Amino acid sequence: MPEEIMTLKEVAEYLKLAEKTAYRLAAEGKIPGFKVGGSWRFRKDAIENWIDQQTESRRT
Repeated sequence: MPEEIMTLKEVAEYLKLAEKTAYRLAAEGKIPGFKVGGSWRFRKDAIENWIDQQTESRRT
């Protein structure tokens, strides 16, 4: 199964954030992403792992 790559808009929708907030978090390195030709892209599994890590760090 190929990895799903998401756009900034898709990640913002997935995380229920404004696009501007998702952009800022990506630019600050707070969510895992990479740029392709100046546009942000995100691996869905990396975002899901990041969510899991955030959930775990809040519990401890």
